[in-house]
Amino acid sequence: MFIKSTTLALTLLLATGCSHVTPNYDARFGDAVRDAKRKMTINPDAGKDGNPVVGMDGRAARESMVQYQKSYKAPPPAVNVINIGGGIGSGDSGGGGR
Repeated sequence: MFIKSTTLALTLLLATGCSHVTPNYDARFGDAVRDAKRKMTINPDAGKDGNPVVGMDGRAARESMVQYQKSYKAPPPAVNVINIGGGIGSGDSGGGGR
């Protein structure tokens, strides 16, 4: 009797490992990624349309990308402005209207 109950208990224990604990999560797994991809796609049928893209021409787009990449190779020098207690503006030192 003890061997049968032990065998039954082990069989039930092993069978619980095969059951799904999270069926609700698994049913919707990946939905957030698919939703984000859909939201990032402006026109999914753009390849089927023969109309040209409206915007910059190729030369202007290339030049803007080249200038953008050059800006990281040699960034402009930093300008440090320290103003302690001084006024900025008209140059009036606050002497009043004499």
